Amino acid sequence: MTETHPSSTPSSPAAPAEPGFTGGLSVLDPLIDQPGLPGPAEAQDGAAEALTAPSTGVQDRLAGRLSDFTSLYEHTERLARARGLDATLAAVLASGADLLGAGRGVLVTRQPGGGPGQPLGLGLDRASLGALETVPFEQSLLARLLRDRDRPERLHSPDLAEDPATGARLRELAAHLGLGGCYGLPLATEEDGPLAAAVWFYDRPAEPTERQRELAHRYCRFAAPLIAGQLAADKVSRTTEALLRGLLPDRLPQPAGLRLAARLVPAGLDRSNGSDWYDAIPLPDGTVGLTVGSVSGDGPGAGPGSAPGAAAAMGRVRAALRAYAVLEGEDPVSVLGDLELLLKTTEPTRTATAVYAWIEPDERRITLAGAGHCPPILVNRHGAEFVETSLSAPLGMLACWEAPGVELTAERGDTLLLYTEGLARRCGPTLHAGQANLRRAAADAPRDVRIDPDRLCAHLLAACPGREGADAATDDLMLLGARFE
Repeated sequence: MTETHPSSTPSSPAAPAEPGFTGGLSVLDPLIDQPGLPGPAEAQDGAAEALTAPSTGVQDRLAGRLSDFTSLYEHTERLARARGLDATLAAVLASGADLLGAGRGVLVTRQPGGGPGQPLGLGLDRASLGALETVPFEQSLLARLLRDRDRPERLHSPDLAEDPATGARLRELAAHLGLGGCYGLPLATEEDGPLAAAVWFYDRPAEPTERQRELAHRYCRFAAPLIAGQLAADKVSRTTEALLRGLLPDRLPQPAGLRLAARLVPAGLDRSNGSDWYDAIPLPDGTVGLTVGSVSGDGPGAGPGSAPGAAAAMGRVRAALRAYAVLEGEDPVSVLGDLELLLKTTEPTRTATAVYAWIEPDERRITLAGAGHCPPILVNRHGAEFVETSLSAPLGMLACWEAPGVELTAERGDTLLLYTEGLARRCGPTLHAGQANLRRAAADAPRDVRIDPDRLCAHLLAACPGREGADAATDDLMLLGARFE
């Protein structure tokens, strides 16, 4: 294998090889911007000159440049519109293949230890990606492009299956998967170093033309800072989810006669308008307290800037509610009343909505109360219906909170669903419509789904895919299900 690293003296890019060219796997010098390569404004001026130029060759070259800039603009615009890390990486992989004229590709991000992460494929199924992961690290094309030191500017082979420099395992896989030539690029920034690497494959021995290489390099230089931003946002999102999960139960109890399941899809702290909780509290007498709720920021109208504080307050409120449940859990009104007093005393600038249900599994008896919260849903053999709690204000809103409790008896096989406002708003254009749609989705769930609270929770999240726009991800999605056995 021949590697040529960047030197202080610029060198001219190698001439493009024709399809079918054979040679060793090599690392080329960094792409040098071509003198006179027009920017967008220059390209337009050149097009005007071409209209009067006597040379057909000049016109053809200018037309080709305009076509290149148009294609590059379309791909970068598509990348700029991508939302989220997965969509950004998929766009880079697809656009790179299009610019290089390749049919398949694989992209990985760099892990903290420096190695490649989970691969993302284009035109490669899961089995093919898994096979490529078996290539020894020292033979991995992607690993070379992710190195901190001696990282190649680009890497290519006209024919992987016949190239002795690629390593025996990679040659074997290239022949088995029908991979011809390949072309790989790192995605790196000066500030962050290597962030990701991509290798694109041709279905036959081939190499990209000089023009295709130039477009791919320009595109990847544009893409690298966007990937850096998405990786940073993804890290924040994962940290946020870990924080919220750390403030919530790591597992649910499974008392006799009751099967419990929960789902949490947290909003990022940079977008959230509050913080939700759920809990299932085994009580000393064999009963169970179930609760969901939401703490808002620094008072009515508080926005995303107060979300981290709301998350911390949620942890304190949930811990207090557990203590009140142990002391007087059979009286949901008293539990919420004590919680409201605590909120006013220790969190005077915050409000909370909540529902607390005291469950006697043996008798299948439910006693509950709500404070400005969405009504629970009882799923039974006839369908699904709301458990109508009386209208009441959120905790911390009025001088004195009051609400009566509600009692009901469930049948064997019934499932009680508690959920937060974020899920209801995700299911419809208004809160009321979302609640109705959620109840309908529970009623219409297949029987084998309705009898399993875990599958029912997953079904309801899938049945309410969400709304488009900035307001679609400003609330946590929380769902707690309890099925009577």
